[in-house]
Amino acid sequence: MNLKDKHVIVAGGSSGIGLGVAKASLEAGASVTLVGRSPQKLAAATAQLGVTHGVRTFAADLTEEEQARRLFEECPPAHHVVVTTVEAYYEPVRQLELARARRTLDSKLLVALHVAKYARLESQGSLLFTGGIAAVRPGPGGSVVAAANGALVSLVRALALELAPVRVNLLSPGWVDTPVWDSFGEGVKQQRFEQHVRRLPVGRVGIPADIAHAALFLMGNGFTTGEVLHVDGGHRLV
Repeated sequence: MNLKDKHVIVAGGSSGIGLGVAKASLEAGASVTLVGRSPQKLAAATAQLGVTHGVRTFAADLTEEEQARRLFEECPPAHHVVVTTVEAYYEPVRQLELARARRTLDSKLLVALHVAKYARLESQGSLLFTGGIAAVRPGPGGSVVAAANGALVSLVRALALELAPVRVNLLSPGWVDTPVWDSFGEGVKQQRFEQHVRRLPVGRVGIPADIAHAALFLMGNGFTTGEVLHVDGGHRLV
């Protein structure tokens, strides 16, 4: 996919899927702005990319409307904006801390609304949001993430009409090996991954490059909008 001379803003670009999308975009010829809350993590991500030319960073919490507005005022107009932000929270519904649940919803839905409201996009540009398998295959303790991901599906369809001709799409990953899993501890992570691998038709969990490849398709295909692209290794089938 050729993104030569394009500018891609990646919100959540300091790690995981966002960093994978940034890497793939750079390799396709784009310049990239990484957006995240932590200047330290953004600096580490830039070092991990191993390049300095074509990479900017912008520290902002996009759940805050003023910071989202400032991002798009101060950054050059983008051809594509990719949003991978999430503050995941898993807990049985009767044990939820509602303040933490609110942060999860905000990290998906409020961020998406702020981006849709303030993003300045070049002609034939696109917005690309990230949902997840929980929207269609929720698990115990995953009600908040399932609700957020499910709502994004409806939001993307509405935005595709309202923001046209800007294209708006959604990526729906399955289980992907990202730093989010590190909080579970190496033993728990390994056990869960091994169990999951035995179920999946593809015989492995995903890596950020899998999702990044799909992101490049949705950025580059000018005849795709309002769609959900499932990149889950067949998780919906098992």
